Amino acid sequence: MDEEIRNNEDIYTEKETAADSEALMNEEIMSVFQPVEPEFTKDEKELAKDEEEPAKDAKKIQADTAEPAESAVKEPLTKDLTAEEPQDKKKGKQKKKKKKKKVSITNILLVLIMLTGIGILAYPSVSDWWNSMHATQAIAGYVEAVETMSKEEKEAIFAKAKEYNDSLPNGVNFNISEEQYAEYASILDITGTGIMGYIQIQSIGVNLPVYHGVDEGILQIAVGHIPGSSFPIGGERTHAIMSGHRGLPSAKLFSDLDKLKEGDVFAVTVLDETFTYMIDQIRIVLPEETDELAIVDDKEYATLVTCTPYGVNSHRMLMRGHRIANIDGKATPADAVKIPTYIVIPAVGIPLLFVVLLGMLIYYRKRKPGKTAQETLNDIRKQ
Repeated sequence: MDEEIRNNEDIYTEKETAADSEALMNEEIMSVFQPVEPEFTKDEKELAKDEEEPAKDAKKIQADTAEPAESAVKEPLTKDLTAEEPQDKKKGKQKKKKKKKKVSITNILLVLIMLTGIGILAYPSVSDWWNSMHATQAIAGYVEAVETMSKEEKEAIFAKAKEYNDSLPNGVNFNISEEQYAEYASILDITGTGIMGYIQIQSIGVNLPVYHGVDEGILQIAVGHIPGSSFPIGGERTHAIMSGHRGLPSAKLFSDLDKLKEGDVFAVTVLDETFTYMIDQIRIVLPEETDELAIVDDKEYATLVTCTPYGVNSHRMLMRGHRIANIDGKATPADAVKIPTYIVIPAVGIPLLFVVLLGMLIYYRKRKPGKTAQETLNDIRKQ
């Protein structure tokens, strides 16, 4: 028993010694891998401090030199940008000039095209207004000339015109000699311009002077009286025939004559006397068919003649009227000088439209153009 205990104690002591020796070995191994700090003397430590101070100074110097280098790098960049700015500005100005030229030319072309279109559309109205103005001036001049005449002078002129009407045979006799035409042209021409009076058709707004003859120059601006027919002064066995163009782009004249119907009236003023006729017959005939224009016993007729169809002019429209008592008394010159609304509106509106377009063109040319993309970028860089 005692021996077993001893043996166990020996075994335990052996294990302890083995463990101690193993721990000692591990400590020796770990000491090999740990860094060994050198032992310095006082002189060596002071020397190490002296060496560390220059190194720190060198780092400071390096940092100080790095800052100017960075600024030096930045300065060329900014210089390059500033150097590029004038070129960019020049390019921008050139582009602006080109743009301005393009815009101005485009605006001018658009305005010219618009004005051309407006002119084409407005030409008939403006031309008719111009013709109406001259017609009213001619009528006003005729009225003034009549007012300066004495009663005896007027009676003498009417007597001569009646004598001419009485000399015309029944039927149609439009082929007259030069001598007969000269005699015809001298009657009722108190102004020397060929005007014998003026015609008014209130229902279609016609107020036009009536001239001797049917020359093309007369028919372009007014109404012509056909030579060989009766003067429009009334009286039994008379048939006055007056002709006017229809569908002219420069003047309205008899363009609306087809709007008249039986029962409508028209009036002719000669000197200071007005003769009113009511339409009782409307005929469409060929140019050579003239039977409806004949002078007939005991009849006081007046016929208005114009071309038809509108724009084709292959036939003639005859609006015959018989004389009736004046409805509103004597026609006044004021009625003849009225200008219709359809003429006044274009005459006033077109100049106003032109002024507006001109103002818009001037405004857009003077307005400052917006900044380009390059200019905006340069402004951002400056900030």
